[in-house]
Amino acid sequence: MADVNRGNRPLSPHLQVYRPQLTSLTSILTRITGNALIVSALLIAWWFLAAATSPEYFAIANGVLTSWFGDLVMVLSALGLWYHTLAGIRHLIWDNGYMLDLDQAEKLGWFVITGSVILTVLTIIIV
Repeated sequence: MADVNRGNRPLSPHLQVYRPQLTSLTSILTRITGNALIVSALLIAWWFLAAATSPEYFAIANGVLTSWFGDLVMVLSALGLWYHTLAGIRHLIWDNGYMLDLDQAEKLGWFVITGSVILTVLTIIIV
């Protein structure tokens, strides 16, 4: 027998029910930065392949990577690399059973965010 109220029943809880937490947002950002680093690695590999191919082709690749857009991509790549590294260290800490309380986990999330920004600025200054 068909359920006549099937279309009127509520769906299971979804995004509108839950409040975003720092730990969930940083976890999502870790996945995003991991995928973005793949794109950055492909751009750098393209630059190396262009250097091995010909001076004309290298001039094109080098022009792209040294333009304002290339500089922006490389700075964001450095930020993503530092963020992804610190988030990985955070997960290693959690895997060992440390800092799992909610307040400590949130402090660790803020440490990952601020640490990645500070390390990116230091990388830009030093390099």
